[in-house]
This record gives sequence, structure tokens and C-alpha cells, in this order.
Amino acid sequence: MRDELERVLKTISRPAIAVSGGVDSMTLAVLASRLLPDVRVLHAASPAVPVEATLRVERYAQVHGWALDIIDAGEFDDPAYRANPANRCFYCKSNLYTTIRSRTDRTILSGANLDDLREYRPGLDAARRHGVRHPYVEAGLTKQHVRAVARALGLHTVAELPASPCLSSRVETGIRIEASTLAFIHEVETLVSRTLSPATVRCRVRAAAVVIELDPATLALLSPERRRQLADEIDARQIGARSLRLEGLPIAFAEYRNGSAFLVEHA
Repeated sequence: MRDELERVLKTISRPAIAVSGGVDSMTLAVLASRLLPDVRVLHAASPAVPVEATLRVERYAQVHGWALDIIDAGEFDDPAYRANPANRCFYCKSNLYTTIRSRTDRTILSGANLDDLREYRPGLDAARRHGVRHPYVEAGLTKQHVRAVARALGLHTVAELPASPCLSSRVETGIRIEASTLAFIHEVETLVSRTLSPATVRCRVRAAAVVIELDPATLALLSPERRRQLADEIDARQIGARSLRLEGLPIAFAEYRNGSAFLVEHA
């Protein structure tokens, strides 16, 4: 598993690794920087990226000696991205890879793994158009394999990071992406995580409500009284978000469903 991944990486002489701050790209960057003499790491800072992810990338860059560039991929200047169609990720990744390509002629690498190929991932279409390579896919690694590689590299904190797609993935298809909405989503998820310590939490902004999705075990333990208390705390943050989209939306709780903000598949 790791041997095959290392073999793939050694075929790439001058990689430019797009690092989001999650387990996949962080593990890839650490391993590549240990194997190869000339690795460049690029991280896109954006309202859609939690600040914790950016700080994590910067911290690891210092520890591991990465040549790191923090970039603005410019997706918030793209009307197609801001319109939030079902294939929004295509526009996000198109902006990212276009920006990276404008800065380097290196081979661009992503942290996509085999599990990603089984889901609706329009960003992979953008990757194909830009000649991006996916070493985990080439080496036959799943998410579980990636976490095992992270542990073997001593990256125990990274190995246990929960899956966390960009904040825009919480906004229902067709609702315009606004920085203030994403800030609200991040604040709510931070509040709920601190209060309940759930295995999974997503704050979905929908046309009819703000829905807090939780793993089944956490949701089952949430009493009606606690729901009301949390809803009041979230509503206070909703008012402070200064987003017309959020004004007056009720707060609801539901069981977590992967990708539930997408209303149309394979658009």
C-alpha cells in the first residue's frame, strides 16, 4: 500500500501539491516532502475554508520545511461558483487549478482517493481538464488506507481528522454563496462541536430552514429542551451574521446525510 504510493510519487520529479488542510492532502504533502527533493505546496485561503485548516497547513509547513504558497484561487470572483449550481465544485476546482497553473509549470497533485471516485465529484472533471494527477488513485488507496499511511508517518492528529468538505458544501443548491453565510456556518458548527462533541456535524443552510445535521448517536441524546436551547443560541448567531438569506429561517435538527445539500445530482 504505502510502497505503491511511494513508487507513484517517485515518478513525479517536480510536484505542486494542492493542500486543503485535510487528512488526504496533508498526508500526501508530508510523504512527498520526505521522498522528493523539490516539492511545492499550495493552499487556497478562502471564506469557504475554515481558518483552522489554513493554520494547520502553515504549522506543518514550518515543521516539515515545505515551500508553501498561500493563494487566492479567485472562486469568489466567479459568478458561476457564487450561483451555487449542483456542479459548483467544478468551478471551484477550475479556479484553483487555473491559479496554480498560472504560478508554476509543475505537475499538480491532489489528495483524491478511490472513495472519491464513487461519489458525485464534479471537481474531478476540472482536474482532468488541467492534467492533475491523483497519486492515491494511481496507487489504489482508499480513505482508510490514507489514514493508515498518516499513522505510519506519525501524523496521528491528522490521521484522526474528520472528513470536512468546504463550507460551501453546506449551502443548498441554488442558494448564492456569500462569505457571511459561510462564516455563520463555521461559527455554528464550532458551537455545536464544543457543546455536544458529536462525531459528525453539518450546518446546512436551506431555502426553508437552517438544519443542524448530527450523527445518529448524538441526535438521539439531544432532548427537546436541549434542542430549544441550542436553537436559541444558533438563532442569536443568525441575527449577528448580517445575511439576508438567514433572516427569519427556523432552526431544525436532523440525522446527518452525506451530500444532502445537493438537490440535483449529476447536473
